[in-house]
Amino acid sequence: PQSVAVVDVNSDNKPDIITANSVDDTVSVLINKGNGTFASQVTYPVGSQPYGVAVVDVNGDNKPDIVTANYAGGSVSVLLNTGNGTFSTQVTYAVGIDTYAVAVADVNGDNKSDIVTANYFGGGVSVLLNKGNGTFSTQVTYTVGMDPQSVAVVDVNDDSKPDIITANSVGGTVSVLLNRGNGTFSTQVTYAVGLQPYGVTVADINSDNKPDIITANYFGGGVSVLLNKGNGTFSTQFTYTVGLDPRAVAVADVNGDNKPDIITANCFGGTVSVLISS
Repeated sequence: PQSVAVVDVNSDNKPDIITANSVDDTVSVLINKGNGTFASQVTYPVGSQPYGVAVVDVNGDNKPDIVTANYAGGSVSVLLNTGNGTFSTQVTYAVGIDTYAVAVADVNGDNKSDIVTANYFGGGVSVLLNKGNGTFSTQVTYTVGMDPQSVAVVDVNDDSKPDIITANSVGGTVSVLLNRGNGTFSTQVTYAVGLQPYGVTVADINSDNKPDIITANYFGGGVSVLLNKGNGTFSTQFTYTVGLDPRAVAVADVNGDNKPDIITANCFGGTVSVLISS
C-alpha cells in the first residue's frame, strides 16, 4: 500500500481502513469490527499504480466515497459508496501525467466536493469540478513547481475560499495558489523549503488562527515551517532536524497541552520523529 485513509464508510460510527495498493492496482477496504480489530480486506480495482487516496462524500448522499490518484496513466478513479460500506465500479477521469497525490474539497463554493491532484511530471495541479451528482468536469490545470509530490487544499488567506498548496520535490519549494472565488486559482507564489519536500500539511502551529505550512524534506532529514503572515503570504522557513529521509508529516497535539506538535515518518531506518511544540 502506498497510502492510507481512516474513515467510517458504513455508518456504524467505527472508523474503517482504506489503502491504495500501487502494485496490484486496487484499493482495500477493511471494516472495523468494533473492538479495534478489522475484517478481512475487500478489494476494488482502480487505475494503474494508485499512489494517493481520499475518502470523501462526492455525490451528496452522506456516504463517503473513494477517490484515488493513479500515477501511471494520469487519472483519478472515483468509487461511489453503495450505502453499506461497499463500493461501485470505478469511474476514471483524466488528469495530468504521473498523478502522485489527491485532495478533495469544495473549491468553488457550491457545496460539492471537487478533486485536486498533484501531477509529478510537468509540475502541475489538476482541478476537476463536481457536477453535482458525483461526476466531474474535465480537468483545468495550473502550473506549480517541479515534481509536486503532495497537495493540500486549505484557506490560507482567511477569505473562506480554499487555496492550493503543493510540495515540489525538485528545487525545494512549496507553491501557493490563491482561490479567486469561482473555483479558479491565481498564478503560483513559491517559497523555498528544504531539499526534496515530499510531504506537506497546513495547520496553525503558533496559535494565531492563521494556517501555516509544514513540509517533510526527504533529503537531509528536516522539516520546514513557514509561518502565515496573515494575508496568504508566508515568512521565510524555519527548519528542524528529524530522522533520515522523512516522507510524510502530520500535525497534532500529542501531549495534551493544546499546542500542535509535528510528527514525521522517516523512510531510512524505519522511525518516526516527534517535535513537541514549545
